[in-house]
Amino acid sequence: MDKIWLKHYPPGVPAEIDVNQFTSLRHLVEHSFELHAQRDAYILMGKRLRYCDIDRLSACFGAWLQQQGFVKGERIAIMLPNLLQYPVVMLGALRAGLVIVNTNPLYTADELRHQLIDSGATAIVILENFCHVLQRVIGETQVRRVVVTQVGDLLDFPKRQLVNAVLRYVKKQIPAWQIKGALRLPSVLNSARDAALAPVDIGHDDLAFLQYTGGTTGVSKGAMLSHGNMVANVLQARAWHEQVPIAHATYIIALPLYHIFSLTGNCLLYMLVGGCGVMVPNPRDFSSFVKELIKHPPNTLNGVNTLFNALMDSPDFGRIDFSGLVATMGGGMAVQEAVAERWQKLTGCLLSQGWGLTETSPVVTVTKLTNMHFNGSIGLPISSTEVSVRTDDGEFVPMGDSGELCVRGPQVMKGYWHRPDETANVMLPDGWLRTGDIGRMDEEGWFYIEDRKKDMITVSGFKVYPNEVEAVAVRHPGVFEAAAVGQPDAHSGEMVTLYVVRRTADVTAEEIIAFLRQSLTSYKVPRKVYFRDSLPKTNVGKILRRALRET
Repeated sequence: MDKIWLKHYPPGVPAEIDVNQFTSLRHLVEHSFELHAQRDAYILMGKRLRYCDIDRLSACFGAWLQQQGFVKGERIAIMLPNLLQYPVVMLGALRAGLVIVNTNPLYTADELRHQLIDSGATAIVILENFCHVLQRVIGETQVRRVVVTQVGDLLDFPKRQLVNAVLRYVKKQIPAWQIKGALRLPSVLNSARDAALAPVDIGHDDLAFLQYTGGTTGVSKGAMLSHGNMVANVLQARAWHEQVPIAHATYIIALPLYHIFSLTGNCLLYMLVGGCGVMVPNPRDFSSFVKELIKHPPNTLNGVNTLFNALMDSPDFGRIDFSGLVATMGGGMAVQEAVAERWQKLTGCLLSQGWGLTETSPVVTVTKLTNMHFNGSIGLPISSTEVSVRTDDGEFVPMGDSGELCVRGPQVMKGYWHRPDETANVMLPDGWLRTGDIGRMDEEGWFYIEDRKKDMITVSGFKVYPNEVEAVAVRHPGVFEAAAVGQPDAHSGEMVTLYVVRRTADVTAEEIIAFLRQSLTSYKVPRKVYFRDSLPKTNVGKILRRALRET
């Protein structure tokens, strides 16, 4: 296909990347350990770990896994928030050849049971706060080794003891639990401190992650991301960042590392360039979040629209030094024009937008990082990537017309774990992946998302994209957040309903509807507006329209 987008690439960004630069993620991270050994890799609660520290600790964990008889290809679940322990155990397991099953710490027992059974994980590293959930399901799984850690385990004395004691005895955040044979992470690392990490033959085709996603059907399934997929996407992201200086950057890890956006866009990308990641365990605590930003002025920041919106409303936001901020990236959900414009005005840095999905490791398209005004586009396909617009039958649509976005590139997953039928539903011939997102391409190769197929609203046969309604709604000065969903209607099949979080209590539904009528065709205007104190969100802050439809 004609890659017309290449004509509009920023200077310095290559059309193709060399995926063979690294044979595996182990090769990539060990290269980084050697190159950046004495640089700070992570900061949490004042504790700094250098690259050489992560090298040593992850090698200890990998060697311990090998001592325990774990072999290449076995799955290990990691159920941790943003803590220093995450890169240690994740990288250690990868270096030992294991496959990482990233697990949301907020999972219910049913969700955890499904993921452990489906993945066949034989080990898990878990924060003690969530052991009571694991206790309920572990007997039904193949897990034979449980490694437990506390929040403060890698902090220095006396902060380590203080943090752990406060969580247990003051905040009472650690419910009682009992799992036979569970081991403590500090003891595990100490027991293998003199052990050597044995070499493992790992190549591009070997699995690195089972990254669970609802996909296009809502059934939780594991996207098989290989070492080659992940290496490719890290190199693709690095190539795109040729536009700005990110070597040794201070970057903020607010999004959870167990989510693919943060895993690739924070952890792995910045390992390659020797960045220092400031960890934010709970980004919803905006007071503490802002304090970290004041203490550690960022060079780059990845987030989602809702995070940027709430962050700018934080009382001390104006005290943050953004003079060194060279790149801000929004993903996971549509960046709204009102949020992007306000961010650029307050920080002086463009809020760029990227698009991707779990199945693509995740990055597919990105807007420019400099010298661009927000235009609603999700950007241009990154190096070595093709995007096409198709009909439901897989046929190409004319330029400018809407259809399903399809992707081909070295970052596209191998398929869904043990689900050949689901894989067949999304994979077209010649390696093309159906994404489930509706969009279009303009004559210069810029892509635009209109919405998810499953979120589209049909009013009397007319298609309504929730993103469009929401983007207009948040322009109203009294609207903080908004979500549009379809609800059954006897006359039109569906009607548009809007859920709103207000900035000011005096805003009325009638006022919002009148405001929307100024910009939207009548069938797109919500028939009903409901006010909420908050909107349901995923772990990374993406609004859950499905939960609103079910209310």
